[in-house]
Amino acid sequence: MENNIQLLPGYRINEYLLVLRPPEELWTKIVKVKAGFAEAYRCAQARWGQPHITLVNFVQYEMLEARIVNRLKMVGMSQCPFKVELRNYGSFPSHTIYINVTTKVPVQHLIKQVRSEAQRLMKLNDDNKPHFIMEPHLTVARKLQPWQYEKAWADYSNRQFTGRFIADSMLLLKRPLNEKAYQIVQRFIFQHLPVAARQGELFG
Repeated sequence: MENNIQLLPGYRINEYLLVLRPPEELWTKIVKVKAGFAEAYRCAQARWGQPHITLVNFVQYEMLEARIVNRLKMVGMSQCPFKVELRNYGSFPSHTIYINVTTKVPVQHLIKQVRSEAQRLMKLNDDNKPHFIMEPHLTVARKLQPWQYEKAWADYSNRQFTGRFIADSMLLLKRPLNEKAYQIVQRFIFQHLPVAARQGELFG
């Protein structure tokens, strides 16, 4: 990555996330879960990570942002809102604990739509391709040390969690490389419009 930045001085590169964000009440409930985890297992990262379901993450030059936004707007226009069900906890041994997304199919369908429409624009180079998250989940804590994972998973594998919401939009977030805080680029509302209406709105 550093080599690419040196090759094109003056061009900003950002890290981007395209996410589904739970509504405020459920978001607050998940924040409390993450704060409890952070305290119990000395894991500050769990506290500052915002609750969301990642669809894709990628790095790209900021000058391509407007084109990516236009393409994602097309996807949002055609997308129908759908229900997301969250239930209990899962893990990626030995580093991540998350809340299960049990309604994976509509999320995966959306990710495939994004991939078919925008994959080429999201690829920086052969070493930095977009990462589409085909196993949807909502992270509680990641990058855990082995002791944190083992102790926490022994606890959370027996805990219960339930939540549901209607996904009616997706958010594009960005941050400059090597910074922590993301900012919102744009929200794309799911409008369930036919293709002709989408093209008319974009090109009319």
